[in-house]
Amino acid sequence: MNSPPTESPKPPLKPPQIIQAITTILTSEKTHPHSLTPFIPHLTPPLILSVLSSKSLASRPTTLLSFFRWAQDHVPTFSLENPTQTIPSLLRLLASLFSHNKFADAKSLLVKFIAIDRRHDLHRSLLQPARSLPPPSKALLDTAIGAYVQLGRPHLAVQIFKKMKRLRLRPNLLTCNTLLNSLDAMELLNQMGEFDCQADNVTYNTILDALCKKGQLNEVRDLLMDMKNRGLLPNRNTYNILVYGYCKMGWLKEAAKVIELMVQNNLLPDIWTYNMLINGFCNEGRIEESFRLRNEMEILKLLPDVVTYNTLINGCLEWKSSSEAFKLLEEMREKGVKPNEFTHNIMIKWYCKEGKMDEASNTVQKMEESGLLPDRVTYNTLINGYCKVGNLAEALKTMNEMGMKRLKMDTVTLNTVLHNLCGERKLNEAYKLLTSANKRGYIVDEVSYGTLIVGYFKDENVDKAMILWDEMKEKDIIPSIVTYNSVIGGFCKSGKTEQAITKLNELLENGLVPDETTYNTIIHGYCWEGNVETAFQFHNKMVENSFKPDVFTCNILLRGLCREGMLEKALKLFDTWISKGKTIDAVTYNTLITALCKEGRLEDALGLVEEMEVKKLGPDNYTYNAVLGALTDAGKIKEAEDLMSKMVETGKCSEKLQMDERQDVVTGETLDESDSSSIAYSEQINELCAEGKYKDAMHIFGELTQKGIAVNKSIYITLMNGLIKRRKSTSKGA
Repeated sequence: MNSPPTESPKPPLKPPQIIQAITTILTSEKTHPHSLTPFIPHLTPPLILSVLSSKSLASRPTTLLSFFRWAQDHVPTFSLENPTQTIPSLLRLLASLFSHNKFADAKSLLVKFIAIDRRHDLHRSLLQPARSLPPPSKALLDTAIGAYVQLGRPHLAVQIFKKMKRLRLRPNLLTCNTLLNSLDAMELLNQMGEFDCQADNVTYNTILDALCKKGQLNEVRDLLMDMKNRGLLPNRNTYNILVYGYCKMGWLKEAAKVIELMVQNNLLPDIWTYNMLINGFCNEGRIEESFRLRNEMEILKLLPDVVTYNTLINGCLEWKSSSEAFKLLEEMREKGVKPNEFTHNIMIKWYCKEGKMDEASNTVQKMEESGLLPDRVTYNTLINGYCKVGNLAEALKTMNEMGMKRLKMDTVTLNTVLHNLCGERKLNEAYKLLTSANKRGYIVDEVSYGTLIVGYFKDENVDKAMILWDEMKEKDIIPSIVTYNSVIGGFCKSGKTEQAITKLNELLENGLVPDETTYNTIIHGYCWEGNVETAFQFHNKMVENSFKPDVFTCNILLRGLCREGMLEKALKLFDTWISKGKTIDAVTYNTLITALCKEGRLEDALGLVEEMEVKKLGPDNYTYNAVLGALTDAGKIKEAEDLMSKMVETGKCSEKLQMDERQDVVTGETLDESDSSSIAYSEQINELCAEGKYKDAMHIFGELTQKGIAVNKSIYITLMNGLIKRRKSTSKGA
């Protein structure tokens, strides 16, 4: 029979005994964390501080650090959630780490603590330490400055810097240089002198880098002069920073001068210098000069690296020709420069841009075969490419592949997929993607919601669109004016303009400013519903509220009036608009010309056509089609033929018209199937045109229109194409 397990001895309850026991465990050669477990219920922050202050552990900083971390994980009152209870022990431990030159461990500990110290308790302890604690050392303040800067809190770092100044503690030069990255560099540079802390090249290069990144190149000259006055000579890094800054601003002439200055000062440019300059020229489309720089590199025995080739390849694809890019790829292989992830991504981007998705997919495969892993850029590019060519199935497949590899789509790609799903009316799939996006780690924005909301409106599912709208607002995703315009447009197209007005009032209450699109959409909504009078009332009211109508406003109102048979009012509005010197376009004229033609007012329509020509706004295909329809309906076949010939002369017709055969040549709207007699006549006219008997075809067409027989409008296309061919053959004979 097995003997019962022996119980672990109960730990002593008196604090000195607890401290002694823990110290003994920590100083033993084989310390196991489980040995400390029985003491957990009795450990308090003061007891932990006593252990960390033990003289027997003073020479064991690593052991103290391990004990501190163990206590944070296991003692509830000593967790990171209670920084005030932890700070005394933290400062005691940091003192031990600094005294043993464990600076990396100390900084890591500080960074971790500061990250969760939301009330800045540690910061207060450093500025105003408790009497029970020793004052912070120079090493602690130096390291704390670096930690606060690393976590993006330079305003707290500079307060510690000022405390060092008051205590006459000279900061480390590295500390000063670190702080320069995030503050008013010139002010700090002047303060360094007060500490007798002399700036070096790193100091000035840090300031130069900050100025260049901010585009403040006008201040660079003064800084370089100050540097020279202090007896400091610019080094290669100084010049490279300047080249980067000038290239970033597009000041390539100045960048080239910096390189000349380098050579004059016996500092040869390195590969980094040339790569930056080549990139600058490629960004400006100056590819020939980029190649000249590459040749110059080789003369200086600087071998172009993968960055050089990537920059040139991308430049060729963006600005010059793909053939040059492929030559560079071949040159890379010949010279033993191995393509990297960026090389492949550049090619994938170009293939996707060109719609060559098979080649893009093959490039990904080659990438993997060469031991390189496709990254999120690779997959995002592919997904966008598949969406662009309409291959949604492959886009979704690639998206799932990304998920399996724990890579995240960016928001633009997510929105592209949502847009394509909505375009194909796959709204359920789009909704599932949207709702699962957060779980997958994707960032959803107002465009994501707006895309699907518009999709529901197009599907005439207004209720679902509004449910999604409310869901978006519950998640504190604030809609912009663009999203509001989408919703307002959805309501207007659904014949719910009054609900659109409610959204207009809502966006005003939220402090957003409506734009021309907002007002034009609502005006169009009223016109769409046939409420032209209400549209004008809204228009007039908004003009009083500083809305400035544009040409789109005019065209919407003109179309609304014409649709409701108010042609005279439309013409009056047109005259008023012209008299005020407002902008008009071809759509303005075509709207009126089409309406006049439908009313049989051919002469007035032709008058506007002439006016269009004088103003160089047309006429275009829509204009000609409207007039052509009016001529044939009036039985003026000769005039129709002359007009079609004129269209050919002026280049308004291509050799083969591209309009759908079932589209009305005047309105562009799809027609219903014609009756049997119309189809028969259409076939006869088609046969005559095929035989080159265009006059006979036109004669039959004229008889049909005079008899009032409804014919398929595609006959217009057949005859016009026939006349184009006849005119071309006549021109060749001449």
